[in-house]
Amino acid sequence: MPENSAPENATAYDVVIAGAGPNGLMLACELALAGVRPLVLERLTGPTDEQRANGLVGQIVRMLDRRGLYQRLTGGQEPPRPAPGYTFGAFPLDLSSLPDNPVYLLTVPQRRIEQMLAERAGELGVEIRRGHEVTGLAQDADTVAIEISGPDGRYPIETRYLVGADGGRSTVRGLAGIGFPGVTTDRGISRMAHVSVPAELIDPATGGLVVPGYGVIPPFLHHRTETGMIAFAPFPGRPTAISTAEVRAPGTEDEANRGPMSFAELRDSIRRVLGVDVAVEPPQGPGPHLLRRLVGGNTRLADRYREGRVLLVGDAAHVHSAIGGPGLNLGLQDAINLGWKLAAELSGWAPAGLLDSYQTERRPVGERVTMHTQAQSVLVGPGSEVTALRQLFGELLADPHTVAHLADLLAGADIRYDMGSTANADSLTGRWAPDLSLHTETGTVRLAELTHGARPLLLDLTDDGALGEDALPWRDRVDVVRARADDAKVTALLLRPDCYVAWASRSARLDEREREALRSALARWFGEPATP
Repeated sequence: MPENSAPENATAYDVVIAGAGPNGLMLACELALAGVRPLVLERLTGPTDEQRANGLVGQIVRMLDRRGLYQRLTGGQEPPRPAPGYTFGAFPLDLSSLPDNPVYLLTVPQRRIEQMLAERAGELGVEIRRGHEVTGLAQDADTVAIEISGPDGRYPIETRYLVGADGGRSTVRGLAGIGFPGVTTDRGISRMAHVSVPAELIDPATGGLVVPGYGVIPPFLHHRTETGMIAFAPFPGRPTAISTAEVRAPGTEDEANRGPMSFAELRDSIRRVLGVDVAVEPPQGPGPHLLRRLVGGNTRLADRYREGRVLLVGDAAHVHSAIGGPGLNLGLQDAINLGWKLAAELSGWAPAGLLDSYQTERRPVGERVTMHTQAQSVLVGPGSEVTALRQLFGELLADPHTVAHLADLLAGADIRYDMGSTANADSLTGRWAPDLSLHTETGTVRLAELTHGARPLLLDLTDDGALGEDALPWRDRVDVVRARADDAKVTALLLRPDCYVAWASRSARLDEREREALRSALARWFGEPATP
């Protein structure tokens, strides 16, 4: 359906999503895949040119592959590969020797992600109204009545659920009365800009920035000094960017009231951080070019993700420092976790408590991200105390187990959801499902190719291939695939639509106890079996 349309009599929707950023659009796609009719409202009249995220970090890269969306962003057919290295608090992490490296990277501007998701939503029949925003709501046990302000004035809509994906200053969160506790600081000042760098200042070996009188600033890493932090990002095919971060001394001028940032201000900041001048110039050619100052920061987490029929995803539920780039990994996975659960509720087969498990599972993940971004912000700060802390932290990084722990933390791979299984549950239960090469009756496929439709999946690798009988009462909700896998350590996997393992087995032939555990998992996550 075309954007901005408002068809006659279209006053009732299954779900209304406030916000057409990546998180809101991802949720809309997930709902549409499940047969739910969402409406997306966006306050802005069109996509913004504002420079935001520069890429994706963590499990969301693999999750996009599981929906067939990764290849849309890369333009190729290859699956994602783990990154050989990354950074934590301006410490480089060598990930090349990790036996199971969870850190995946995709360098792509946020506006391209939004464009791709909007295109996909359009293919799935999602209606997006730009220039429309939620201004009021009232809910009862069955519906949410929404007041909307659009280009032609105010109008009402009724929906069964309202989802706030409208950012850190979420109107929906405020109207629903959901608290947003946390901390706000005003000491930090970040500056970022697109720059033109002379060719002689680019290190041919590393691609880093050569600073005469100082040394080489490695590319794409935070570089901390005693007076601040600097990052140099020569993105292929896009303008090179430099960013700095400093701590404002008490009693100094309020930077927020100085007016628009100038390029000279960036040069001055670079000089203070490095102690020398760097010969960078404003970029040439058409813009828009990035030139921005940010003063202060927020770390906040909604006290609940659900209030009746109103739910929150993404920045509406949590805000934090951008260090390490965790925002879209967190927010998009919120949307994917919520999408299938909300669709199950609307379709009538959701077991009791399924929708509440969205908060139970995702709010602790938000807590982990706010924790590690605060920790990293401390590690890149100025001062001799931080230098001492970094010396100790650097010693701890000599242990490969510490590196692996940080990699899991950064990727969001340290999460294990409670699947309600017994103490003898397989170690994969509650974890992200590994990608497998599967030999089926129609050919060889990757597990990722079987999850494009966002449906529950029972993967039967047993010798007798008889698990389909156990899943037969759930055949309207759960796909069953029989296959062989040369490299699999398991013989059966039950996957939720978000690709987390609800149940697993390593037995070539399941006994009755294991089959009963499978049926229990099917009922717990996908509702009661259908009656014949």
